[in-house]
Amino acid sequence: MNLYPEQGVRRVPSSKVKKEKSKPDGAKLRSVSNSAPEPSVEEMKKLYGDMLLIRRFEEKAGQLYGMGLIGGFCHLYIGQEAVVTGIQSMQEKQDTVVTTYRDHAHMLACGMDARGIMAELTGRIDGYSRGKGGSMHMFSLEQNFFGGHGIVGASTAIGTGLGFAHKYKGDNGVAVAYMGDGAANQGQVAECYNMAALWSLPVLFVIENNKYGMGTSVARSSAGQLYRRGEGYGIPGEQVDGQDVFVVQAAAKQALDYVRSGGGPYILEVMTYRYRGHSMSDPAKYRSKEEVDDYKQHQDPLIRLRGKMTEEAGVAEEDLKVIEKKIRDIVNDAAQFAQDSAQPAAYELWTDVLVEA
Repeated sequence: MNLYPEQGVRRVPSSKVKKEKSKPDGAKLRSVSNSAPEPSVEEMKKLYGDMLLIRRFEEKAGQLYGMGLIGGFCHLYIGQEAVVTGIQSMQEKQDTVVTTYRDHAHMLACGMDARGIMAELTGRIDGYSRGKGGSMHMFSLEQNFFGGHGIVGASTAIGTGLGFAHKYKGDNGVAVAYMGDGAANQGQVAECYNMAALWSLPVLFVIENNKYGMGTSVARSSAGQLYRRGEGYGIPGEQVDGQDVFVVQAAAKQALDYVRSGGGPYILEVMTYRYRGHSMSDPAKYRSKEEVDDYKQHQDPLIRLRGKMTEEAGVAEEDLKVIEKKIRDIVNDAAQFAQDSAQPAAYELWTDVLVEA
């Protein structure tokens, strides 16, 4: 059973990865594996559960936002679930993650508790940032998650710094730095490519290309192909189908193996799609209903995975219903926990603002 279809995947040219080839400075590009191991039925169930948790969590967050329980901005990840799920499943414990403001899914994928995330979204004291970070700014040192960030492109700079830390400590870790297609055009991204390549830092730059930077399509904003932006610095890259979690896994394993082996930074452009607007306040009138419906019907990552599980792996519908009930209970519990959690006291305004070294 082939769970890793090649259709829609652009691999790194063999001259860049599979052969030992000298860079101008004499460094070597090491050979890496082409695909992830074929998952067992249990592993497939876990992938499905992880993706479904993200989908249902985000849907519940949208409901709470509509009820006025979540303030400020709220950027949902619905439709992109296969990206972070596939990449995170190939990471090692010591790896670090930093991402943008569309970050709830990354927190869940890193193992952060749904209760603490939802409490933070609603501004409660039991949230990961004690109710002061909201949707875009929470982190967990325990899970090596260094935050969502509201500044476009900032995640690449922080990720490059994390890569430097991994190299300095020699812990064999990789910094996974996510950005959107809009952020890929920021000047600091080019600066980070240069520094990461110059110092051969262990950074995996992930471009989540959901085709729209706020309301502007990639076709109108970005010249060339985003995964090739590192070629001038000697950074290999690849573009893959982000709606198939197995394709993402295979690409992530290849990229992480390359970076971890000492090859330096790598760019992975994952082609995906968001069903909702840029944020909850965006009506998304810049695209047609037909376009969105086509993705939902033919390229939805959950539907595609579910089909493989039932049609190719023989997973029963009853087994999937058990997973779905468990996820529903987790999300409902998180929402109730958040609403029962207390508001931060006034003195919290003065905490966590100074660290004396």
